[in-house]
Amino acid sequence: MSDAAAWLAAADRSSDWSGISATVAGLGSSGFAAADALLRVGARVTVLEAQRPGKDDDVLVKRADVLGTLGATVHLGAPDDVGVAGDLLVPSPGLRPTHPWIVRATAATTWSGEQLAWQLRPESTPWLTVTGTNGKTTTVQLVDAMLRAAGLRPLAAGNIGLPMAEAIFVEPGPEVFVVELSSYQLHFTPSLSATASALLNIAPDHLDWHGSLTEYVRDKSRVFQGTQKAIVYNHDDRRVEELAEDADVVEGCRAIGFTLGIPERSMVGVVDGVLVDRAFIAERSSHAVELVAIDALPDGSPPVVTDTLAAAALARSFGAPVEAVRGGALSFEVDAHRGETVDVVDEVAYVDNSKATNAHAADTALSATYHVVWIAGGLAKGGDFDSLVRRHRARLRGVVLIGVDQEPLREAFRRHAPEVPLIAVPAGDTDPMRSAVGAAAALAQRHDTVLLAPACASMDQFVDYRARGRAFAEAVAHLRR
Repeated sequence: MSDAAAWLAAADRSSDWSGISATVAGLGSSGFAAADALLRVGARVTVLEAQRPGKDDDVLVKRADVLGTLGATVHLGAPDDVGVAGDLLVPSPGLRPTHPWIVRATAATTWSGEQLAWQLRPESTPWLTVTGTNGKTTTVQLVDAMLRAAGLRPLAAGNIGLPMAEAIFVEPGPEVFVVELSSYQLHFTPSLSATASALLNIAPDHLDWHGSLTEYVRDKSRVFQGTQKAIVYNHDDRRVEELAEDADVVEGCRAIGFTLGIPERSMVGVVDGVLVDRAFIAERSSHAVELVAIDALPDGSPPVVTDTLAAAALARSFGAPVEAVRGGALSFEVDAHRGETVDVVDEVAYVDNSKATNAHAADTALSATYHVVWIAGGLAKGGDFDSLVRRHRARLRGVVLIGVDQEPLREAFRRHAPEVPLIAVPAGDTDPMRSAVGAAAALAQRHDTVLLAPACASMDQFVDYRARGRAFAEAVAHLRR
């Protein structure tokens, strides 16, 4: 380890960073937060952004101007062959490890924005961390609601809300951070040591970024490393359970499982339609305490019940009483774009599950329907759709493909469901969602569901999954008119 790397590994916000030369790659919200955090502590900062802003794109320009005023050197429209030297590189989560800026970097250390935030954190503020292929945001929001019901002042941040490099400077500071972490963020996060951590599930996703399922799983498992008090794992997902068994944690850290079945000791689960805790009570060898009835939850679907169990385990590990867990669960409202019915037109329901950005999430969404016209497609991220199409072929009235990566889905249908009517909206369509909804409406019959559950990322044609969901709702409204 070089002298600079050793210094960085031990540094905190009270250290003298004036001798550190740092490069931040990417000027999105996380890159801006990382650059600002480094400038706050006195580092010398260079920012690289590949995009060259157009005349109507003033966000990058404003960010560049702010950072320039604070003392950073900012390069907009930076080419791939720019050399990255110095002591520290903080890449945007969207940059793959194979990006030239990362591969060619001679910087001593590469950190995610979350690792930077961990180094600069207020040391008295604990972190509760959550990752998984699906359910991260819902679980983080549930933990936040439960801790607020306990009278605490949490802040949900990371992959949700504020970037952590910004959240750590919020005043007045929270009593606890509830941190959503993506596999991208975990990849360059070597030494985070959360008070409690949760791994919800693992299914193939982002394989184009990670290169293989093995690497994706390895990065997800980083959430457990160094956890101090409790790791929360999905007992119903054998791969996750194995990762929990192998986790390198602080001595004395507990492993708490969650399951949709009857829980064993040191687990939370479900008994006769009631969520119960058999982990955080003294008599757990023979008893369980009731948390909340499924029928009382605002959304009692299996995915939300699973997320509620994981959140309950995290909140209880941090000392939240049963009443607060119950209160947070009962008051919680699932975010938009996660299975909401936006309208019923001519006795056909139009359901927005734009958040289903991978095959695992789309599988759950499709399983909740009977006869469905499925709107799918976008950025495939190296995903495999064969088992998804094979499993749901009988319920499909038809499928409408959108996005730029249509061929993997098209091939899956050729192999496993050639009888299902398939309509492809050209990638260059100027209003792809309106075209998709119109095509789906033509395929649907009375009492069918038109389901937007793309199984792909959205950034090929939309800003994010929320914009894609809004476009779907607008297209449905246009259909009604």
